Amino acid sequence: MSSMNSERTDGPAVALVDCTSFYASCERVFNPKLADKPVVVLSNNDGIVVAASKEAKAKGFVLGTPFFEIEERVRAGEAYAFSSNYTLYGDLSRRVMETLSLFSPDMEIYSIDEAFLNLRGVTPPERFDAYGREIQRTVRRWTGIPVSVGIGETKALAKIAQHIAKKSPKTGGVLNLAGSPYREQALARTPVEDVWGVGWRFAKFLHRQGILTALDLSRAEDSWVKKHMTVVGLRLVRELRGEPCISMDMAPSPKQQICVSRSFGKLITSRREMDEAVAEYTSRAAEKLRRQHSAAGAVMVFLMTNRFRDEPQYSDSTVIELPVPSDCTQELIRYATAGIGRLFRTGYRFNKAGVVLTGLVPDTEVQLDLFDTKDREGSRRLMRALDEVNTRLGAGTLRYAAAGTIQRWRTKFKRRSPRYSTRWDELPVAGM
Repeated sequence: MSSMNSERTDGPAVALVDCTSFYASCERVFNPKLADKPVVVLSNNDGIVVAASKEAKAKGFVLGTPFFEIEERVRAGEAYAFSSNYTLYGDLSRRVMETLSLFSPDMEIYSIDEAFLNLRGVTPPERFDAYGREIQRTVRRWTGIPVSVGIGETKALAKIAQHIAKKSPKTGGVLNLAGSPYREQALARTPVEDVWGVGWRFAKFLHRQGILTALDLSRAEDSWVKKHMTVVGLRLVRELRGEPCISMDMAPSPKQQICVSRSFGKLITSRREMDEAVAEYTSRAAEKLRRQHSAAGAVMVFLMTNRFRDEPQYSDSTVIELPVPSDCTQELIRYATAGIGRLFRTGYRFNKAGVVLTGLVPDTEVQLDLFDTKDREGSRRLMRALDEVNTRLGAGTLRYAAAGTIQRWRTKFKRRSPRYSTRWDELPVAGM
């Protein structure tokens, strides 16, 4: 691997690394027979197609299609279908990001399958293309996940380069537009609706103005852009011209609220099962809360029936303010289930519930209450131990009894592959 102490350069350059058909690629890592085969991944309860490999897309498997519409085709062997396996996907994403962090000291994780790398000072400009291919080879070798790499002077240009690299076989999955004489050509072949940050509604407006491509947008007058697209749009346009205006966010701001909600695997009619589900969702939300070192000042819970069924309908929500912001799972579960006590009604069949933690503050800035008697320090030690065990031995190894043990209401994953990389009892077994 190239050393980050190699000859420095002052020229700005950003690489965008994107995992190819990420969910499908994750399924292939531990199942080699899926290589080059059509693969689709389904949403919770195996509802709709949320991801598809390029081979599946070529066969007409469209994202958003209900599974029942393609089930016969899957049975006929036209594609392999899997329930979403977010434990596996999350762990492989973590491994990809850890690998990418070795290629730049300044990295922004943009999504579960994308990251920006600041290449300024990392490697000379004449090596950008080779460095991109080194990134591509290393990630594939170390994680099994294929990636495409786009490089440009700015994040917007890196995004365009990556989009072309992914689509064009000629690039081999890597395209460097930094200082390239082909930059305008790349902008000209990029529809304006594919430009990073241009939504479909605004794309319609731009089309009416005769702005059809990224190149057209880059040539728009600053005054016109600022008037119709605000300062945010002007930054984007300048990025297309090669002027860095969107900084690298090494440490993204903490979320202002954390939501965990799911549709149930079976309709719930009992208060006990609803309490279990809400306790489980609260536990997951609390783990996310602690990962960003925050505490919640309020808990909102909601529940609802299925409005598409011809039966009595009901939905409601409530917010419980905490006397002292907390990140303790046990305490948050107590408030959340109290909220369900306010909301739950017999005679209805509920298909979804959720928990939203809000009023978030840094866990170092919690204002204590004069009458608070809870052992906050002991609670912090307990939560730290709980998180360490679950990180080391797998999510859910330790959990609160309030979430139940059988959990018949859990979301269904009839086609889920094993969680190969995080569960000892689901490790792959080599045949003799």
